[in-house]
Amino acid sequence: MDTQKMLKKYVPMTETAFYILLSLTTPRHGYGIIKHVEDLTAGRLILGSGTVYGTLTKMQKDGVIVVFADEQRKTVYEITFTGKQLMTQEIQRLKELHQNALTFEEDFQ
Repeated sequence: MDTQKMLKKYVPMTETAFYILLSLTTPRHGYGIIKHVEDLTAGRLILGSGTVYGTLTKMQKDGVIVVFADEQRKTVYEITFTGKQLMTQEIQRLKELHQNALTFEEDFQ
Protein backbone atom coordinates (compact mmCIF):
# COMPACT_ATOMS: atom_id res chain seq x y z
CA MET A 1 0.00 0.00 0.00
CA ASP A 2 1.44 3.41 -0.90
CA THR A 3 2.19 6.03 1.72
CA GLN A 4 -0.75 8.33 0.87
CA LYS A 5 -3.23 5.46 1.22
CA MET A 6 -1.67 4.49 4.53
CA LEU A 7 -1.87 8.06 5.81
CA LYS A 8 -5.52 8.26 4.80
CA LYS A 9 -6.23 4.93 6.49
CA TYR A 10 -4.40 5.63 9.77
CA VAL A 11 -4.33 9.42 10.30
CA PRO A 12 -6.10 10.63 12.37
CA MET A 13 -5.46 7.61 14.58
CA THR A 14 -7.67 6.10 17.18
CA GLU A 15 -6.29 6.45 20.67
CA THR A 16 -5.79 2.68 20.75
CA ALA A 17 -3.70 2.65 17.55
CA PHE A 18 -1.69 5.65 18.73
CA TYR A 19 -0.76 4.09 22.06
CA ILE A 20 -0.01 0.69 20.55
CA LEU A 21 2.45 2.23 18.09
CA LEU A 22 3.87 4.50 20.77
CA SER A 23 4.50 1.38 22.88
CA LEU A 24 6.46 -0.24 20.09
CA THR A 25 9.41 2.15 20.21
CA THR A 26 10.74 -0.86 22.11
CA PRO A 27 9.77 -4.34 20.86
CA ARG A 28 6.96 -5.68 23.06
CA HIS A 29 4.44 -8.51 23.20
CA GLY A 30 0.71 -7.88 23.51
CA TYR A 31 0.51 -8.02 27.30
CA GLY A 32 3.57 -5.77 27.53
CA ILE A 33 1.77 -3.23 25.34
CA ILE A 34 -1.32 -3.36 27.57
CA LYS A 35 0.75 -2.74 30.72
CA HIS A 36 2.82 0.00 29.05
CA VAL A 37 -0.30 1.90 27.93
CA GLU A 38 -1.85 1.52 31.38
CA ASP A 39 1.32 2.97 32.93
CA LEU A 40 1.62 5.82 30.38
CA THR A 41 -1.96 6.92 30.96
CA ALA A 42 -1.88 6.38 34.74
CA GLY A 43 -4.65 3.80 34.42
CA ARG A 44 -6.99 6.02 32.38
CA LEU A 45 -6.78 3.73 29.35
CA ILE A 46 -6.85 -0.01 29.91
CA LEU A 47 -6.81 -1.85 26.58
CA GLY A 48 -8.60 -5.17 26.27
CA SER A 49 -6.58 -8.07 24.91
CA GLY A 50 -9.07 -8.61 22.06
CA THR A 51 -8.70 -4.97 21.02
CA VAL A 52 -4.91 -5.11 21.17
CA TYR A 53 -4.49 -8.37 19.29
CA GLY A 54 -7.09 -7.38 16.68
CA THR A 55 -5.30 -4.08 16.09
CA LEU A 56 -1.88 -5.79 16.00
CA THR A 57 -3.15 -8.24 13.36
CA LYS A 58 -4.46 -5.38 11.21
CA MET A 59 -1.25 -3.38 11.61
CA GLN A 60 0.91 -6.39 10.77
CA LYS A 61 -1.17 -7.06 7.64
CA ASP A 62 -0.72 -3.39 6.58
CA GLY A 63 3.05 -3.44 7.20
CA VAL A 64 2.90 -0.94 10.05
CA ILE A 65 4.48 -3.43 12.46
CA VAL A 66 6.35 -6.73 12.08
CA VAL A 67 7.06 -9.70 14.30
CA PHE A 68 10.36 -9.06 16.04
CA ALA A 69 10.57 -12.48 17.71
CA ASP A 70 8.52 -15.41 18.91
CA GLU A 71 9.54 -16.17 22.47
CA GLN A 72 8.00 -18.91 24.59
CA ARG A 73 4.51 -18.59 23.09
CA LYS A 74 4.73 -14.76 23.14
CA THR A 75 4.92 -12.88 19.86
CA VAL A 76 7.01 -9.72 20.14
CA TYR A 77 6.26 -6.87 17.71
CA GLU A 78 8.20 -3.84 16.53
CA ILE A 79 7.24 -0.79 14.48
CA THR A 80 8.33 -0.56 10.82
CA PHE A 81 9.60 2.45 8.87
CA THR A 82 6.06 2.91 7.52
CA GLY A 83 4.71 2.84 11.07
CA LYS A 84 7.24 5.47 12.10
CA GLN A 85 6.15 7.68 9.18
CA LEU A 86 2.52 7.36 10.30
CA MET A 87 3.46 8.27 13.88
CA THR A 88 5.43 11.29 12.70
CA GLN A 89 2.38 12.58 10.82
CA GLU A 90 0.06 11.87 13.74
CA ILE A 91 2.38 13.58 16.23
CA GLN A 92 2.48 16.68 13.99
CA ARG A 93 -1.34 16.68 13.84
CA LEU A 94 -1.56 16.34 17.63
CA LYS A 95 0.92 19.18 18.13
CA GLU A 96 -1.28 21.44 15.99
CA LEU A 97 -4.35 20.41 18.01
CA HIS A 98 -2.51 21.06 21.25
CA GLN A 99 -1.33 24.50 20.16
CA ASN A 100 -4.80 25.50 19.00
CA ALA A 101 -6.35 24.19 22.21
CA LEU A 102 -3.97 26.32 24.26
CA THR A 103 -4.62 29.37 22.08
CA PHE A 104 -8.40 29.18 22.46
CA GLU A 105 -8.72 27.53 25.88
CA GLU A 106 -9.64 30.76 27.69
CA ASP A 107 -12.55 31.38 25.31
CA PHE A 108 -14.32 28.43 26.90
CA GLN A 109 -13.94 29.45 30.54
